[in-house]
Amino acid sequence: MPTSATPAIERIARVLAGRQLSHNGQGCEAHAAGAVDAAWRDHVDDAYAILHTLREPDAQMAQAGDVAVWRSMIGAVLERRPLA
Repeated sequence: MPTSATPAIERIARVLAGRQLSHNGQGCEAHAAGAVDAAWRDHVDDAYAILHTLREPDAQMAQAGDVAVWRSMIGAVLERRPLA
């Protein structure tokens, strides 16, 4: 199975930053890569909140795969969260 070298939290935070900054999202920047590079860390708390919400799969997700594996995978990310 392919895996990403970029941590899940960073990928989610980058998507959130991109949606806010990019012309393709809600922003006004036509080329937002640099701005996303500078701003994604501001979205880390939101990324953790999203994953926290997804730690329990919905019925459709549970039918598609192994719930225990899903919980374990999401839990692995949430356990790495630095203490505030």
